[in-house]
Amino acid sequence: MSIKFIDLNSQQLRLKDEINSGIQSVLKHGQYILGPEVRKFEKNLAKFGKSKYALGCANGTDAIVLPLLAWGIGPGDAVFCPSFTYCATAEAIANTGATPVFIDVHRRTYNIDPESLERAINEVKKNRQLVPRAVIAVDLFGQSANYPILSAIAKSYDLKLIADSAQGFGTTLKGKHPLHWADITTTSFFPAKPLGCYGDGGAILTNDDNLAIRIESLRFHGKGEEKYDNTHVGLNSRLDTLQAAILLPKLKIFSEEINVRNFIANRYIDGLKDHVSCLPKIMNGVISTWAQFTIEVTDPELFARRLKEKGIPTARYYPKPVHQQSAYSHFPIEGKKLLNTEDCSNHTISLPMHPYLDNRTQDIIIEIVQKAVK
Repeated sequence: MSIKFIDLNSQQLRLKDEINSGIQSVLKHGQYILGPEVRKFEKNLAKFGKSKYALGCANGTDAIVLPLLAWGIGPGDAVFCPSFTYCATAEAIANTGATPVFIDVHRRTYNIDPESLERAINEVKKNRQLVPRAVIAVDLFGQSANYPILSAIAKSYDLKLIADSAQGFGTTLKGKHPLHWADITTTSFFPAKPLGCYGDGGAILTNDDNLAIRIESLRFHGKGEEKYDNTHVGLNSRLDTLQAAILLPKLKIFSEEINVRNFIANRYIDGLKDHVSCLPKIMNGVISTWAQFTIEVTDPELFARRLKEKGIPTARYYPKPVHQQSAYSHFPIEGKKLLNTEDCSNHTISLPMHPYLDNRTQDIIIEIVQKAVK
């Protein structure tokens, strides 16, 4: 028995003809950078995400860096973000020269804790060493953060709000995408993401006309109206045309795949609710993209070994929070300790999750998990 943690091959077989046709079209016209497929994909992505603009870029990390640069955020500025996430969120902040300030997460949803955020903002204001400028919320494991509350906090302190939807692009809260509340939504098209390409890629969604113009310049070396008059110090961060051609057919079936992911997640919950004490908690009104199906167990390493013996892969997200990692341990945190973050990191482990996980295979996983947690 061979069970995949994420099955990209099944999706590729389903879309093989459309993907091959798109690639051949790009090879024929030869516009490999910002070709027509990029513009078409950006238009379709904006429509899907209910945004005025969608701007492709080289990867999900640059998708965070670009709006920070566009807002002039840099040395002396504080940007608040959770520590229970991948390092790219904090990396983007640090690479602008700004200071990431790590805050705690809600214990059950794993997303940014509004109370921790507000305490951190007031701590920074009291210390007067940094200027609070922005908040980056992460839609961890595919679930929308609590944007109505986060937006109210950000506005009360005159802070920008970014929705880092690298894992959660497509998630909605009461039928609305995070951009309804945030200034910017960013996403990643890393292959393992729910909407992924076959290389690196990312995108930025916004409704702000001036911000979109500035980001479009910044992603292309800070270009101006004249070819050799660059008006900003920018990046070389463009979504290449081949990846856009691959993403176009994937986006067509994305809504369907989100529905299937939710069906699979519900089967997991039904099968494990009497055996696993801590299953994913989804907020009322949220539709998750289920980038991962994450549970908590007493000993994740022992649990992983037991499943591996039966041919079932698992993954740990995130056994070492960002604020404890060597490159980031000197940056400030809210309070003296991020209790929820550190507790989560000691117990979380993720099971296979993708829209091509058939019932029979999932039933095998459920049965083995039931035995492994005893």
